Amino acid sequence: MTTKKLRTGGEVDAWCTKCRLDLTHRIIAMVGDVVKKVECKTCMSHHLYRQPKSERESRAAARAASRSSGEPRATSSASTRGGGVERLTAAQRAERDHTLAWERAIAGKPSGAFKPYRITLTFGEGELIHHSKFGDGVVAKVIDRGKIEILFKDGPRTMAHGQP
Repeated sequence: MTTKKLRTGGEVDAWCTKCRLDLTHRIIAMVGDVVKKVECKTCMSHHLYRQPKSERESRAAARAASRSSGEPRATSSASTRGGGVERLTAAQRAERDHTLAWERAIAGKPSGAFKPYRITLTFGEGELIHHSKFGDGVVAKVIDRGKIEILFKDGPRTMAHGQP
């Protein structure tokens, strides 16, 4: 842990949500003496400050050691089971919603119902597409004459269509 006073523009070790590692971050927002937002110096992503995983694990181990041996099992397992669904991040919820929408659109359709995607073809809303890289998808909306949004299993993608 650092002995210097934390300040905006300074550096702090934090868990990077994109790199998924403990890395050096630049502090970009604070409330009082508490770090709120940081920028990873490796991938340059901005995110809320999260303690380094190594610090969280050491604190959890210290808390577990200070408790009596019988009580933590009941409370920790109950809190883990009860809060699992509620703790989804916005990105995880969006990914789940995209996957469910894709599954509903694709469910029960024969493989012959999917048109192969080609940039020269023109597609309409609701048409089933098979892309060589992204797999099966459905046209979610026609953005304009040359662009469509296709919902694939891994999420929506804006793609060109009707190009000569």
